[in-house]
Amino acid sequence: MTTGKMTDGLPARVAIVGGGVIGAGWAARFVLNGVDVAFFDPSPTAAQRAGAILEMARAAWARLFPAATTAEGRMTFHATLDEALEGATFVQESLPENEELKRTVLARIDAALPADVVIGSSTSGLLPTRLQAGLRHPERLVVGHPFNPVYLLPLVEVCGGERTTPETKEKAAAIYRRIGMQVLDVRKEIDGFIADRLLEAVWREGLWLIEEGVATTSELDDAIRYGAGLRWAFMGTFLTYRLAGGDAGMHHFLKQFGPALKLPWTKLVAPELTDELVERIATQSDEQAQGVPVRDLEVLRDDALVRIMQALSHVGTDGYAAGRTLNDFRKVRAHAAGADVPADGRLITHRCTVVPEWIDYNGHMTEHRYLQVFGDATDGLLAMIGADGDYVASGYSFYTVESHLRHLGQGYEGMKLEVQTRILDFDAKRLHIFHQIMDAATGEVLATAEQMLMHVDAEKGKTCPAPETILEIVRKIHAAEDNAEKPQGAGSSIMIRRKPT
Repeated sequence: MTTGKMTDGLPARVAIVGGGVIGAGWAARFVLNGVDVAFFDPSPTAAQRAGAILEMARAAWARLFPAATTAEGRMTFHATLDEALEGATFVQESLPENEELKRTVLARIDAALPADVVIGSSTSGLLPTRLQAGLRHPERLVVGHPFNPVYLLPLVEVCGGERTTPETKEKAAAIYRRIGMQVLDVRKEIDGFIADRLLEAVWREGLWLIEEGVATTSELDDAIRYGAGLRWAFMGTFLTYRLAGGDAGMHHFLKQFGPALKLPWTKLVAPELTDELVERIATQSDEQAQGVPVRDLEVLRDDALVRIMQALSHVGTDGYAAGRTLNDFRKVRAHAAGADVPADGRLITHRCTVVPEWIDYNGHMTEHRYLQVFGDATDGLLAMIGADGDYVASGYSFYTVESHLRHLGQGYEGMKLEVQTRILDFDAKRLHIFHQIMDAATGEVLATAEQMLMHVDAEKGKTCPAPETILEIVRKIHAAEDNAEKPQGAGSSIMIRRKPT
């Protein structure tokens, strides 16, 4: 039988049980991390939904990880639960919030797998102690509660039941971290865990404000997205209020505003959801959406989340809040890509999609965008060999000192591009590389860039030898190219000239 073995911190095969937006989001995150996913959901639309969500995730990740080279895992769909569980080394259950249903299916999963395979449940509020009560191996069940969209939002709450072992919690947490998530350890089992209890308080108060005619759904959302929500994205509630206390911090804030807690400002017991209230909320929500389809709103949501996370990744030296989590995950992915050199040395250092703002008056990709893509590919290669942001911060870097571009074809809006990169030559101080921008669908070469990079000590402003840790990876990549044919056009203008020996 297969055990819960992991490779490079990743499970070899994940079974996703339950294919709603949460299960499909989990599947997309694992697939994009190079993990094979076996998917089970009896709904006839599950496969279509999972495929659509994977496409949205691909589009978002292409922007978050421009240097991403990890080959995708395979997603397979199975007619029975037992088929999906075959060979699974980790299971993520994402069934509807029905305790009886979850307990029944979890018992079947538990009976089918070796005792060391961890089972994570995506429940948003059901207690793990109750979910694990009927299992033969209750110690291997843990709650891993994510947030939608799972493939973008990094938070996952990890909570164990009375019989969950610390080893299970840590093993699950390690898997979640390895796929780019920020683990929130829920130390004490409680209904709704942590994040949803906070969200529930806002939700209940919002329902009352609608019931009493104070505000509409649109106005309530405006109150969040134009005010506190912007601060919450990077600072949360308590750190924000600490700043409101001035130099004296939280002590002063609580002394000044604490008495207001005695005032009857809030009504945290939800109003009765009468037919009239439900209709009012639904009508207001329809008006707020202004006829925009759900899928279009999902794309808008993903675009906004990507831009916010990208912005936070540039705050400070290491990024801030979700931006720091994103930067840490970028390093993990770059390291994994650098450690896995293809047999022929042909690296995919960048993937992207041609977006509308890249199109010129002729209807195709404008010239300077090719240079942008080549620059991103060079950054991708440097991250692979260990010359990433941390390395630059240490005072060293590779500088491009010469480039030669050829334009061979055209890129059009919506075209998916990938850059294939070769290390043609190198020595201790120089790196001679060759990029090809290709139409990912056809393999047609649209443009090439040949570049010479010099390794530089930024403080001294002089070239210097690269460290052996970097040269070892470069040597490994270059050695894989020994039997590969030199790309057409390479070496005609740029080369490392060596003295005769």
